[in-house]
Amino acid sequence: MNHHLMKTRFTCSYPLIVMLALSAAAPLPAAPATAFKFQFGAEKSESGYTLVSPTSLYSTDAGYGFEPGSTVTTVAQPSDNALQSGAVTASQPFYFSVAVPEGNYRVTVTLGDPKADAITTVKAESRRLMLERIRTAAGKFETRTFMVNVRTPKISNGGEVNLDSREMNLTTHVAISRDWDDKLTLEFSDSHPAVAAIEIQKVDDAVTVFITGDSTVTDQPGGSVITWGQNVPRWFTSDVAVANHAESGETLKGFLKERRWEKVLDSVHAGDYVIIEFGCNDSKQRGPQNIYPNQDFSETYVEAGTTYKELLKQFAADVQKKGAFPIIASCSARRQDSKKPGSLQAYADAAMAAAKEIGVPFIDLNSMGLELNAALGADVSKAYSDQTHPSEYGGYLQSKCIALGIKQDNLPLAKYVVDDLGDFDPQHPEPKLAQFDLPPDPGGRGPRGGGARAAAPANRPAPPVTAPQ
Repeated sequence: MNHHLMKTRFTCSYPLIVMLALSAAAPLPAAPATAFKFQFGAEKSESGYTLVSPTSLYSTDAGYGFEPGSTVTTVAQPSDNALQSGAVTASQPFYFSVAVPEGNYRVTVTLGDPKADAITTVKAESRRLMLERIRTAAGKFETRTFMVNVRTPKISNGGEVNLDSREMNLTTHVAISRDWDDKLTLEFSDSHPAVAAIEIQKVDDAVTVFITGDSTVTDQPGGSVITWGQNVPRWFTSDVAVANHAESGETLKGFLKERRWEKVLDSVHAGDYVIIEFGCNDSKQRGPQNIYPNQDFSETYVEAGTTYKELLKQFAADVQKKGAFPIIASCSARRQDSKKPGSLQAYADAAMAAAKEIGVPFIDLNSMGLELNAALGADVSKAYSDQTHPSEYGGYLQSKCIALGIKQDNLPLAKYVVDDLGDFDPQHPEPKLAQFDLPPDPGGRGPRGGGARAAAPANRPAPPVTAPQ
């Protein structure tokens, strides 16, 4: 027998034996939790639920709690239904967060006050409208379900999205925006918001609608601007998650450079949808890009009929390679635009041409915006925060235009549009301004953020044609 061979085999195997022994002895780290049940206000929790005190502030150790500054009080009433024996309420909007991994989450809330009439509006992450003015009589409760997308900047093949200073503290590298942190945050507001229970469950097969674009689309963290991207979750059933990757100042070239498009493609799955809506900033031939101060718009300018159109077609092709469905949308109209040609008409026409040339669905948000502006008449000023960005009312109407476009294109996604969208018509928009009664959003990042920041640098005084978006 070859003793040298025996020795060699034993020597090579020994480290493996040690490694196996060590791995067997050391427990694997626990997988992060993806399912939760919380109860509020009751004296005793229902089986399987975690009873949360009104003074339980969010902490990393606990992984859940009210955001600092949320001042809530409890209301209790004996009931045969333990989940309806108490609730928390507040006179101001309050926020509840849970640490979760990236993904889509089905959220079920039990709303109501055991002793008083309640009206509750629910938003998620950075002011995404989920439930609008749910009314419950004293002692009555409503259970509603919706889907929330949670994401982080990391990209699976290495590195991460190049976030800007509105989204991340560039010194500490800690996310500022709720859209990019490691928590799912719910905002409860209205004249008398009340919540009795929250259930959260990760869902791996939800249809996801990804949104790309600029400040007219993004989840604005604060200020008077609230976009169609923030309102559009309101118009989908709980089978659909909306992942809004738009950001202020963005262009098609910028989206590529900052790895935002790479993050979208890294996250999208077969059967998902991607709405591509650019043009406001792509049209700018010069001027400082004050979201990314080292850039100038001359670096990202694209001519409407050539490079802009070709980039839209490239984005759409990338989505199709993933087995998903691209939707090209024309850029939203500006406040002064009420008839063609609008100030962004060349880019709206090029977007339509790009969609037609490659045979993908198209939503003509620009034309619908022109119709909205004309129909609103003197009230058009209330639909905008400035010359370009929508107000809460304008963003709400524009989101209905997007939902209408999905239905008009006869997309499979249309079956998930909620019934109460109704027969929306941009030429006769409903609700009228006088009937629009969503509670004013407090702005900012909620209590955690230390107050509202400007909705976008675009709100700084500047001519409409050159104002950054």
